[in-house]
Amino acid sequence: MNGRKVVLIIDDEIDLSLLLKSYFLRKNFEVFLSHSVADGMQKIDEVKPDILFLDNNLPDGEGWRIAPEVCRLHPDIRINLISAYHPSLPDLPADARVRLIEKPIRLSDLDKEFEDNNIQTEVPEQ
Repeated sequence: MNGRKVVLIIDDEIDLSLLLKSYFLRKNFEVFLSHSVADGMQKIDEVKPDILFLDNNLPDGEGWRIAPEVCRLHPDIRINLISAYHPSLPDLPADARVRLIEKPIRLSDLDKEFEDNNIQTEVPEQ
């Protein structure tokens, strides 16, 4: 294990996914991408992310519909539900670590989220 935090981004917007991936790689995260609900669920089980970015409107369904199951199966994952709209949030466990992020996503908001939650994002000195 390399000790780096793992981020999984489930979003069908390729440009946004690549932008977020680049941002997280610069912050020393290990990053995985998925562009559908089905592939995303498989990747969650495979890579066991610390942080999940989950878009709502995906080609094979509403991404947010899997959020309650993800919370139940992986309660330690910090979930960021992302959407350009204001849909109603799914029913989630009271102790779920979930945050709503509206598109367009500002990288400064991500920096603040990491700062507020004491998540190390800097490359460790050698």
